[in-house]
Amino acid sequence: MESAAIVRHLLLRPAAATLCLALCGNVAATPDFVVRDHVGDGVFTTGIEGPATGPDGALYVVNFGRDGTIGRVDAHGKAGLFVTLPEGSVGNGIRFAADGAMLVADYKGHAVLRVDPATRAVSVFARLEGAHQPNDIALAPDGTLYASDPDWANPDNGQLWRIDRDGSAHRIESGMGTTNGIEVSPDGRRLYVNESVQRNVWVYDRDAAGTLSGKRLLIRFDDHGMDGMRCDADGNLYIARYDAGVVAIVSPDGELLREVPLKGRKPTNVAFGGSDGRQVFVTLQDRGAIETFRADRPGREYGH
Repeated sequence: MESAAIVRHLLLRPAAATLCLALCGNVAATPDFVVRDHVGDGVFTTGIEGPATGPDGALYVVNFGRDGTIGRVDAHGKAGLFVTLPEGSVGNGIRFAADGAMLVADYKGHAVLRVDPATRAVSVFARLEGAHQPNDIALAPDGTLYASDPDWANPDNGQLWRIDRDGSAHRIESGMGTTNGIEVSPDGRRLYVNESVQRNVWVYDRDAAGTLSGKRLLIRFDDHGMDGMRCDADGNLYIARYDAGVVAIVSPDGELLREVPLKGRKPTNVAFGGSDGRQVFVTLQDRGAIETFRADRPGREYGH
């Protein structure tokens, strides 16, 4: 009897181990598009914006603790001060250049700043003479930078800028709505710009020289506003729907694929990160916090 029990025990061990691995795997796996907190309330100011994952894999976000700063958030959600911008400067959008330098839209200083990743020294990369403010920025694969430039006092006075690799700035469109979120497609052949108040998302064709043409409406929403947006690797747009409390995912053909419900109501921007590029980070103005969820594909840019 004892030997039979031992045999049964040995036979059951592989099955039990397999079941345990399956159950443990299911518990450990994070479902896609399920939101959780990454950084809690009030760590950043209500000016929280510009999330971008750096070459080191950390997330960088403007206005840590007080306006005019940039915070660094590690993989565990621990935030700390990375750099204080020059007096009078307040950052908004962030992107990382091919050489690892941080580019920051300084909406108070009407400039794009460059932060050296090693020394943390801050310099002016480009000045936007005649801008209301550079708000969000997008970096094309060839290094060309684009900046949205809303005029919040006049909702029909928005502008759009191109900043070349030498730092020269060119106003390429005016008389737009409240230009805000901006992004380049993964192949660099499209530029997307949204208008917060008008709730339009426009798409342009982009040639090898960075020149835009063929402006057309991609999608228009019937309610709430829009803020920052990013593309995944397939070219789908992840759009922060300000006051709607969701991230809308829109295909390159303008089809609304999904809405990801958030805890906060006022998302300001989104960024991809994580070791596989599938972690999405969302900055929330009403919470001064960062929420996160897993996407089903990686982002166009995610730091590594």
